[in-house]
Amino acid sequence: MEKKLIGAGLLSGLIAGIISFVFARFYLEPVVSKAVDYEGERSEAEEALAHTVGGHSHGDGGEVFTRAMQENLGAGVGNLVFALCMGAFFGVAFTVLWSYLGNRYPATDARAVAGALGAIGFVAVFGVPFFAYPANPPAVGDDDTIGERTGAFLTVTIASVVLMIVAVALALWLRPRIGGLVSAVVGGAAYVIAVGVTIALLPSFDEVPEPVRTDAGQIVFPGFPADVVADFRVYTITNQVILWTVLTVTFALILGAMARSKSSSTSPTVDAVQS
Repeated sequence: MEKKLIGAGLLSGLIAGIISFVFARFYLEPVVSKAVDYEGERSEAEEALAHTVGGHSHGDGGEVFTRAMQENLGAGVGNLVFALCMGAFFGVAFTVLWSYLGNRYPATDARAVAGALGAIGFVAVFGVPFFAYPANPPAVGDDDTIGERTGAFLTVTIASVVLMIVAVALALWLRPRIGGLVSAVVGGAAYVIAVGVTIALLPSFDEVPEPVRTDAGQIVFPGFPADVVADFRVYTITNQVILWTVLTVTFALILGAMARSKSSSTSPTVDAVQS
């Protein structure tokens, strides 16, 4: 049964990845293209300024992959791999959670558990890390701090997931003692406090490119467009909402199909799902 649930997670992740990529291709990638164009134009302005003051430029080595390949094949593969990983994670997490809830609370609706798990996963995997370090389009960020920024993002992501697992375990442990609603509030509050402390201890970054200026302070090229940053972040959030919603809904639908299937086994786990 566990293999079927994990397989359901992978299938749900695949479907979610395809749908979210279609959205990203038509809405997110054009914003990325604007950022790439800005980066190229800024480089030309900086090179021109360097020539003016007697400097020299090193030039670019050229793109290894064309923009067409990046926004189609590259983005598509990356999106699908991430969605499949999230689907596998979802399937494993549901299996572990249901092995407890299904046996301890037989009347629990498996689809409701999947819905709650989807919301929890969205917050832990994407919501909190995004709040700490909002996504930025290309050309935003200092190359010298990329290692530090990557390390900080991975740290808050891992901490968020681990702390969410602890919070859920705490809520489940408290549930028979103080009730489901109060235990959920306590677990949620503990999670918010813990991630808040974690974020406060991590470094912050504000590296949106400023205008290119001459030594006299004259602007020769504008700073990075704020509307491009805003659009990129809005579409990134929307893309993740689509991915997690489709993943959760598809997984719940598969659970329903499994429960209705005449070929379902009669193990306690399946009996609990059928209830």
